[in-house]
Amino acid sequence: MDFITIFLIALGLSMDAVAVAISMGLSINSLRIRHGLLIGLFFGAFQAIMPVLGWAAGRGLKDFISGVDHWIAFGLLTIIGVKMIYESIKGRPMNDKIKQLNIYILFMLSIATSIDALAIGISFAFLQSEIITPILIIGIVTFVLSFLGVGFGKHVGYLLPKRIEIVGGIILIGIGTKILLEHLGLIS
Repeated sequence: MDFITIFLIALGLSMDAVAVAISMGLSINSLRIRHGLLIGLFFGAFQAIMPVLGWAAGRGLKDFISGVDHWIAFGLLTIIGVKMIYESIKGRPMNDKIKQLNIYILFMLSIATSIDALAIGISFAFLQSEIITPILIIGIVTFVLSFLGVGFGKHVGYLLPKRIEIVGGIILIGIGTKILLEHLGLIS
């Protein structure tokens, strides 16, 4: 598989992670560079690890994974999005938004945004493609774009109203819904 093809796959896989990174940039109070680095690291690492797992699983799990990956991603993103909206409506003071990254939420988001990468790994196995170069490219592209997405979210956040968590929650629910609809064949 050539570099351009792998790079385009990496861009496609990273888009969900980037959108979530933007919403996190909108939501984190007192955002620092280390937050962006941590988010980029988690998303990049999971986008690189999941294809390896898919590649290792190969043919045996293809039907099972392709049948439920969209439901898992939809469920995780919707739960987290609803939680963000609920907490915003509940009336949490703005200065209590998010003081630090919640590793548990970051872990769940990393899994939810990298489930498609698991299926790509299975494709690599079917194509009998080597795995090291693609996972390095996928991980690096996702890390860089997610890091930049957090910063973009931070700057857009200042232009939006006080209840920015609603926007972040809607973004997460929208990503989950998009994943579900794509996999059900209702949109392309």
